[in-house]
Amino acid sequence: MLEQLLIFTRGGLILWTCRELGNALKGSPIDTLIRSCLLEERSGAASYNYDAPGASYTLKWTFHNELGLVFVAVYQRILHLLYVDDLLALVRREFSEIYDPKRTVYNDFDETFRQLRMEAEARAEELKKSKPMVKPANNVKKQGQAQKVGFDKGSKKEGNLAADGGDDGKGKGRKLENGNSNGNNFEIEEPRMTAVVNGKENTSSNVSAFDVSKLQKKTKSGKKTDTVVNKGSKVDPKKKVTKKNRVWDDAPPETKLDFTDPVDGNGNENIEVVAASQGESMMDMEEIISSDSEGEEEYDEQKDSKPEAKKKGWFSSMFQSIAGKANLEKEDLEPALKALKDRLMTKNVAEEIAEKLCESVAASLEGKKLASFTRVSSTVQAAMEEALVRILTPRRSIDILRDVNAAKEQRKPYVVVFVGVNGVGKSTNLAKVAYWLLQHNVSVMMAACDTFRSGAVEQLRTHARRLQIPIFEKGYEKDPAIVAKEAIQEATRNGSDVVLVDTAGRMQDNEPLMRALSKLIYLNNPDLVLFVGEALVGNDAVDQLSKFNQKLADLSTSSNPRLIDGILLTKFDTIDDKVGAALSMVYISGAPVMFVGCGQSYTDLKKLNVKSIVKTLLK
Repeated sequence: MLEQLLIFTRGGLILWTCRELGNALKGSPIDTLIRSCLLEERSGAASYNYDAPGASYTLKWTFHNELGLVFVAVYQRILHLLYVDDLLALVRREFSEIYDPKRTVYNDFDETFRQLRMEAEARAEELKKSKPMVKPANNVKKQGQAQKVGFDKGSKKEGNLAADGGDDGKGKGRKLENGNSNGNNFEIEEPRMTAVVNGKENTSSNVSAFDVSKLQKKTKSGKKTDTVVNKGSKVDPKKKVTKKNRVWDDAPPETKLDFTDPVDGNGNENIEVVAASQGESMMDMEEIISSDSEGEEEYDEQKDSKPEAKKKGWFSSMFQSIAGKANLEKEDLEPALKALKDRLMTKNVAEEIAEKLCESVAASLEGKKLASFTRVSSTVQAAMEEALVRILTPRRSIDILRDVNAAKEQRKPYVVVFVGVNGVGKSTNLAKVAYWLLQHNVSVMMAACDTFRSGAVEQLRTHARRLQIPIFEKGYEKDPAIVAKEAIQEATRNGSDVVLVDTAGRMQDNEPLMRALSKLIYLNNPDLVLFVGEALVGNDAVDQLSKFNQKLADLSTSSNPRLIDGILLTKFDTIDDKVGAALSMVYISGAPVMFVGCGQSYTDLKKLNVKSIVKTLLK
């Protein structure tokens, strides 16, 4: 049964709801659809599922882009109503005829909707009756024969079946349908190849058989020859002659190049202190964007519109550019969207994300009137630019310095946990964040909770000595959740403002390590969970973030699990214009990019410039 049907404007003004249905929806599915789907450029999807306590809804929608209207239908997910799409199309057509921008009440539409609903339900019933019910009798019979062949070992019938497989051909020489096989039967799905029964070779005119016993002999003999070769190759090796460096007459004496940190007589490393010597962090600097000339955009538009110019005449294209096209259709948008999708993918945007974005832009433009003196390609590009800015702009403001001061007033430390896959630079960028916080007179403590990787504690200890900040460590093979909890308790006693928790790198499919991470987050309830990801990844960004969030939700013992709050992008200085990973990560998780690592020194940490990223993606 249909739960609710709603018509509202893009500005949020509700024009009509079905009073006949009048069901009170559990939760807020409409608000969630607007916030999580329509505003996040996911409107190209077919439907949206919403789970509330005691109910599960499916929402479907359609747009009237010229009038700026949105039509949403809500129904119970378990029902699988077939007439909803048809009903939305009928309501859209009828309501657009009576719509008046000055009018806000449409009580007279109730009777029209009742008739449309009955019409859509009748169509769905007729469609259901018209579908023929096919009984797969022949397939069942074949499956029974195949199962019989699979279980009758060494019988004559089986031998005849294997021998005649090349002549009959219909289903007999194929793989067993039940998926079971004997130890003596090997079936090969190649043309003109049949099975070998009990190791005997079947000979026919067009059949080449496969003898397993010969293969086993060959492998045995191959092993023997290998061992013989290995034995024969045991020759006393000669001493390797190393080439000496050429020494010129006036050259200075050779010195050993050793750039490691010096060590004193007691074995302690004398590490250089860089607490304030490297200057201001790039986080506090304003980035200046040079405005590119519009010649490149015009050239791209001309290049995109060349195929259209060949199809249409000069007069018709000139008339259309002056008068404007009546309504944009999907066929008009496809060439420009395809070119835009290819451009996004060359910038390292995941293919799935690029496709969804183009579908969303197409849904927002379809049916709109093209303005005078504007090309379709420029209209599509402008819509895509707006969509990208909306996606990359954070939905909620996360000001770490403000939140640190708020936590300080409550006399508790602000806890940040760094998570991510192996080798992305969590420890290095943790030190960069610590350096940035030190410049704002915030006392920082590091927590070495990577008790898995060799050298992880020593690496963090080196950063702590160079920055002259305390570090809490318990060595290796300890429970990282307990280490983090003790570190937070120590920071509370010492009065540290921020605790930066370093965790072990883990792949998103490693369930034991993901369970340990979920335990650490649940036990310590950090203020911020930062996902550290490389800017080099393409399609893998979608897999990493979606599975990290999924595992944190599934493995958490809390009813309201903590997910990823923000993203730290590393190695941003190595990608040139391939900035698509930022878009892929933000789109799939909804979390903002809070930091961007762009170098090897402590100052090389900056904010994400949304305008610069969008310009690079569409360039």
